[in-house]
Amino acid sequence: MFSASSFPDRLLAVDKRGVFYRIMTNMPSLFMKKIFACFVLAFFLSVPSCLRAMGNCRLTIMGLGDSITEGGDGFSSYLYPLWERLFTAGYDVDFVGPQRSECRIGWLNHCGFSGKPVEFLDERIDSIYRRYPADIVLLHAGHNHFADERPVDGMIRTYASIINKIHVINPQAYVFLAKVTPSGKLPKYSYIPELNRRIEALVDSIGSERVVLVDMASGYDWRTMTIDDKVHPNRRGREFMADVWMKAIASVFKPQHEAFSPEKVCYRRDSLAGDLELHVFRAHGDKLKPAVIYFFAGGWKYGSPLQFYRECQWHARNGITGISVDYSIKYLGSKSASQSVEDGRAALAYIRAHAGELGIDTSRIVVAGASAGGAIAGKMEDSVVCARMLYYPVVDSLADDVETMHKPILFMMGSKDSFTPMAKAKDFEVKLREQSTIVESHYFEGLGHPLFRYRECLGSVFYDIREITDRFLSRVLK
Repeated sequence: MFSASSFPDRLLAVDKRGVFYRIMTNMPSLFMKKIFACFVLAFFLSVPSCLRAMGNCRLTIMGLGDSITEGGDGFSSYLYPLWERLFTAGYDVDFVGPQRSECRIGWLNHCGFSGKPVEFLDERIDSIYRRYPADIVLLHAGHNHFADERPVDGMIRTYASIINKIHVINPQAYVFLAKVTPSGKLPKYSYIPELNRRIEALVDSIGSERVVLVDMASGYDWRTMTIDDKVHPNRRGREFMADVWMKAIASVFKPQHEAFSPEKVCYRRDSLAGDLELHVFRAHGDKLKPAVIYFFAGGWKYGSPLQFYRECQWHARNGITGISVDYSIKYLGSKSASQSVEDGRAALAYIRAHAGELGIDTSRIVVAGASAGGAIAGKMEDSVVCARMLYYPVVDSLADDVETMHKPILFMMGSKDSFTPMAKAKDFEVKLREQSTIVESHYFEGLGHPLFRYRECLGSVFYDIREITDRFLSRVLK
């Protein structure tokens, strides 16, 4: 960082792009230092959010639009695949807004209103944005008009109004204004090509770095990227939209931490959810490595292998291969918890069968999981693991498995777990000990289910659990 004394006869200033330049001066030293301090303060107040986001700050994102943002019957929004890309790339983000839509990790908030035109958003954005003053607004709203209305002039004025209202409330906000995805529903949406040309002209005329044009139209083929209605995105369409949003955000904002780069290996073909994959973080070195296999939480209905990316990356850097397993969940078509457990067994069988390719020592495999994933880990056969790590498992799901669990167990629960009362958790531990199973238990006073939320700010509990886990692994993987 520069200091005033570094430039005894010069003053640093900052232009509107955030670039330092020097002003010559012969002012007295004390006065100059005061002026310098004012300029430094002004710099940090005006510096773009893309620089401020590099610390521990989380970015807030509002998806603003219609049903293409909200999702609906028979199709999903771009929101989840965008969240997945951001998380993997090293961004800490929270999606905000008064609405919420279901996805594989539960729910994501947004400001999408099915069937509503952009004028509807303009009427409400002042009150909504005051309540949810997001760092980033992703504005994609151009459908829900008819060509014979000749709506383009009014829509362009409305976009400008929305952007202005947002910047009156928060001048630091970035509005990413998207050209609208093309539609094959004609002649209703025959106005979209003209609208997109005018959107580009609008962004040019505004001339602000905080209003970013996003080209959602080029490369979007409604013939292959929409469902039967020729408007709403299918899986390929929403993945395309997520990619475009991701590139736009990354062009302005830097991630807060290092990206995750797992190797993805298909272990099971699944006609309901597509290929089921292992997300592998390999430990470096030529020798066979121990491995920790993680199963995510989500009550058999929701969840993502991304939950354990941090843990897997940490293990890999410390000489242990980390693998986070994707398995069938109800949201993606699974019919029962037993299918999820069978996926877990299939994943473990694949890992053992391909241990040489994966660089894994099969005598040192630890299975781990949280909540429902903890139940999956608990149900894996003793003969194929050397230990288990059960993070707030639903103990009732393991009632019939206690007699088969003889390998060492790391067991963690919150004293206020909403699924497993403390008495039941301790009874589970006692039964394991009575059959001479080695159990290391940790009960976190005042914490519930989960012990922490991986999609939110990480507190001391996360690091406490990491330390406990490392100590346990150092003993069982000798």
